[in-house]
Amino acid sequence: MISTRWLEKRKPYWSRLELFVNRSARSGPSSLSHHELQELGLLYRQTASDLAVVREDPTSRHAAFYLNQLLGRAHNLIYMGHRPRFNSLLRFFTHTYPRIFRETLPQILLALAVFLLAAIASCALTLRDPTFAHRILGPQMMAKIEHREMWTDSILAIKPMAASGIMTNNLAVTFTTFALGITAGLGTLWMMLVNGMLIGVIGAATFQSGMALQLWSFVAPHGVLELPAIFIAGGAGLEIARGLLFPALLPRRDSLAQAGARASQLLLGAIPMLILAGLIEGFLSPSGIPAPRKFLFAALLFAMLLSYLFSSPRPAHHATN
Repeated sequence: MISTRWLEKRKPYWSRLELFVNRSARSGPSSLSHHELQELGLLYRQTASDLAVVREDPTSRHAAFYLNQLLGRAHNLIYMGHRPRFNSLLRFFTHTYPRIFRETLPQILLALAVFLLAAIASCALTLRDPTFAHRILGPQMMAKIEHREMWTDSILAIKPMAASGIMTNNLAVTFTTFALGITAGLGTLWMMLVNGMLIGVIGAATFQSGMALQLWSFVAPHGVLELPAIFIAGGAGLEIARGLLFPALLPRRDSLAQAGARASQLLLGAIPMLILAGLIEGFLSPSGIPAPRKFLFAALLFAMLLSYLFSSPRPAHHATN
């Protein structure tokens, strides 16, 4: 027989689930915040477990009937068809994604910090020991740099194919960085270290050969989207690691599921950035447009990106008494 103490302990959770269901019935699922939607899923699973317990007690038929009705309503809310797909997609990119970006900003900044430290260290090491660049970049690429030849010149002859190949490579790197978050973040940090080291070595080697302007005028137009997308992927991988290593009060499985869902959304928003960056890298970056115009274009594009991520509408907070 179920104790009265157990029922009293569980009733606040049922009431909160009913509160979410009633609010959604009045104002739609969009009335729930991101955290409330996550809590809704957790409460649904917990209440389903409670119903299984209550059904074993013949004296708790009223509680079983109540929970069965509540779970039915919650099920319809959670698994309802997504008819306004375009509106949902539009709302994701205009409201949800910037908010998730800001919520996971500490993880993204950690990925950025690891990248910058690796870039600075490898740049300093290359300037001190030029043979280091030969070991990292290989003789073929170093021969081009020493002859003051940009290895990107071949892109101009095959722009469409180059853009497609660039996008495929960028997406592969980004998804790998994200997926390696399941290694407790070690694989993600390694990817950030490797990419930071490469940009540091290339930057130092081209500086020594007097090609710094050529390099950065090529990198800037697409790099203002490509590099943030990689940092975001790093942040997504570290978000998975956070959910795995620091579950707080949640069961580790639930913590990992919640972190994985948020990390996946974070990665999803970076894909358009990578596609646009690949098009720019295939067509505009290697073009003969004067360097000042390329830098101006990069600055404007980066300002638009920051404005989108940090100045987008924030969800209104519900007043509480």
